[in-house]
Amino acid sequence: MSDPVTTFTWSINTLERHTSSGIIFCVHYNINATDGTYSEGAYGSVGLLPPPEEGYDVIAYDDLTEELCVQWAKQALGDETIENIEKTLKDRLTEKRSPTKALGNPWAVTS
Repeated sequence: MSDPVTTFTWSINTLERHTSSGIIFCVHYNINATDGTYSEGAYGSVGLLPPPEEGYDVIAYDDLTEELCVQWAKQALGDETIENIEKTLKDRLTEKRSPTKALGNPWAVTS
């Protein structure tokens, strides 16, 4: 039996910026993974490199979009880190579908 397709949704929790310039220096993100039945999520933050001194077009803070900030976060994280995060979430979904661990006490079994 093959694993269900996992869908990942990235969103931005909040941004940290310099008040004097409006330049973003840290992105706090959420990732939600779902297989249609179960969901798992992760939260993280990633710092952004400062812009070069010259030749850099600053996007006004009010003009930023969530899609652009997700793109910046993914670029800062890199493909390998993204793959590791998504693999961890998929592994958690697999554990939910077919548990290999359980909690409880044998003397407190209910019927």
